[in-house]
Amino acid sequence: MTGGAGFIGSHLTDALLARGYSVRIVDRLVEQVHQRKKPDYLNNKAQFIHGDVRDPCIMEKALRGMDIVYHLAARVGVGQSNYEIREYVDENVVGMATLLDTIVNKSLPIKKIIMTASMTSYGEGKYRCKKCGIVRPTLRESKKDLFGKSWDPMCPVCGGKVIPVPTDETASIDNNSIYALTKNAQEALLRYVGTLYKIPFVSLRCFNVYGPRQSLSNPYTGVAAIFISRLKHNAAPLIYEDGLQTRDFVSVHDVVDALVAAMDKRRANFKTFNIGSGRVTTIQGLAVSIARLMKKPISPHILFQLRKKDIRHCDADITKAKKLLGWQPRVSLQEGLTELISWSESQSAQDVGEIADKELRSKSLI
Repeated sequence: MTGGAGFIGSHLTDALLARGYSVRIVDRLVEQVHQRKKPDYLNNKAQFIHGDVRDPCIMEKALRGMDIVYHLAARVGVGQSNYEIREYVDENVVGMATLLDTIVNKSLPIKKIIMTASMTSYGEGKYRCKKCGIVRPTLRESKKDLFGKSWDPMCPVCGGKVIPVPTDETASIDNNSIYALTKNAQEALLRYVGTLYKIPFVSLRCFNVYGPRQSLSNPYTGVAAIFISRLKHNAAPLIYEDGLQTRDFVSVHDVVDALVAAMDKRRANFKTFNIGSGRVTTIQGLAVSIARLMKKPISPHILFQLRKKDIRHCDADITKAKKLLGWQPRVSLQEGLTELISWSESQSAQDVGEIADKELRSKSLI
């Protein structure tokens, strides 16, 4: 498993070990996430290799004797990717290329490769126009792209109002960042090589994943963790636009269930799946819920500012995953947030002012 010391990877490690599998992890323990230390929560029953997925020698060592590969290693952070372009392309794209190159040229008998892809590759979600039917608005570049005084995009055909609908796997790709582009490139590489060499693969396009072990000090992590970090320091959550933009928040436990199901189900082979909760949550609603659960009488600060190429709405159509993976999200947002908050209470976080400054400088997307 690449990236096995990370947020999702460590939970997946626990799940696989509990099922009796032998697990080998390769992770380079980046400073921004791990402070170059193996996290205390990482299961010591897994074999750990400290190394970089771009190193062919490390990858051969990690892959020898393995049957299933989970490729989770990636630089994450939408805003950060737009100014650390080379680093993101190198780690994400070259990392996947090195993994595939090693498997192919060392003739390793890998039975399946499973990767975590990203909903950011979709860009703006699907919408319905009364006149034109299902449409895909382009990413908003400025206020000129807004409909009147609304923050919502307009129909790209007739210019009329549109209503967001769930986005399925057939939606075209419209990358909204360098990060999104590199995740899409990972998928394309895996799809091509897997098909060419008849190596079964599964790609899971994860929506907004949250849960315990998510970094609270990394300003490029998920928005739920950022809000919790600010509220812990009695600072108001910062929200762009009007706060009514929506996302699909899915618990890390549900994502792990999907990753395990992708390994077990042969009918998942050579396919792509959305992994989300299937529920829509406004960013303002998320901030209010977290403050209530933390018993913090602090309202979010609505900035009424548009960030270039930020998406307005995108929620997951998970019909395909339910049908072919036999998978169903089981953690409610309130249950998941309660667990994340409880875990955060035992964690120390970076100074919230510095986090806020980095958020604003990077213009990272939430």
